[in-house]
Amino acid sequence: MKITSAHGGGGKQTGDLIGAIFGVYFTNEILDRMEDAAVLDLPSTRIAFTTDSFVVTPLFFPGGDIGKLAVCGTVNDLLMRGARPKYLSAGFILEEGLDTDDLERVVISMHNAAREAGVLIVAGDTKVVEGKAGMYVNTSGIGMVEARGDISAGAARPGDAVIISGHLGNHQACLLSRRMGIENTIESDCAPLGEMVLRLLESGLDIHTLRDITRGGLATVLNEIAAASKVRITLDGGAEYADEQVRGFCDILGLDPLTMGNEGRLALLLPEKDAERALALIRGSKYGADAIRVGTVRDTDRPEVVITTRAGGTRVVTPLLGEGLPRIC
Repeated sequence: MKITSAHGGGGKQTGDLIGAIFGVYFTNEILDRMEDAAVLDLPSTRIAFTTDSFVVTPLFFPGGDIGKLAVCGTVNDLLMRGARPKYLSAGFILEEGLDTDDLERVVISMHNAAREAGVLIVAGDTKVVEGKAGMYVNTSGIGMVEARGDISAGAARPGDAVIISGHLGNHQACLLSRRMGIENTIESDCAPLGEMVLRLLESGLDIHTLRDITRGGLATVLNEIAAASKVRITLDGGAEYADEQVRGFCDILGLDPLTMGNEGRLALLLPEKDAERALALIRGSKYGADAIRVGTVRDTDRPEVVITTRAGGTRVVTPLLGEGLPRIC
């Protein structure tokens, strides 16, 4: 069946679509009431709240799809502030002509990702617009803050170690390969990072900064941290930032893994004394086997990010300039 304007009209066809697809896979005691708003149990006095929209092309790609991306992206944003994700909303803008089999496939993917992340999808909406049989998803999320301190981009301190949870660039390289018709086995790193982050939070480590390395890549994320914390971040030029296949892909197209987008990688900044313990915890989690330390935070009069060179000097690492193509989320 194809999506038509009637599916967004609020009548019988809308109800049928909700019952046949969304109601089947997102079922839970809160959503099943089908009220105008969800009433949530939030025992914490501190909550984190985030929202994001997803417009990725293609809708389906090796390692994920727009549905998995929407859940993981929103969950990971909550985790980066030291919050345990609890509830999500999901808003769908569907273009006329979209096959409901594709919609169901996306909804199943969201159901599976939400189950792995330990969250409930408790509210949603569907609209239908003219278009070319595409789909857009908006998700908002609420989580309960469990971090003891304020984990933020402005909390990095001189002497902190910089750790990344795995190789960079896979998500963007995967999507770009599909868009360009390049055959390879590169898969997106799209993943919920709850197990990894909650291990870190429960360990008692003095975590200063957590950031998911999405659009703009590590270079952009670290420049934002350097500016917010008024520090200099020095990266190791000899570190293996990307796996062999992504490095080859970058060499062919002239891309830099440091500015490429990811959807299942994080950067962690914490005191030097805790670095090895943090690495062990990350490497022992589901999506952190390739975690490495890549740099150090230093005091400075001019916030910046630099990377060491083979000649023994340093060069400045700038944020991504322009748009990283294709759109990765």
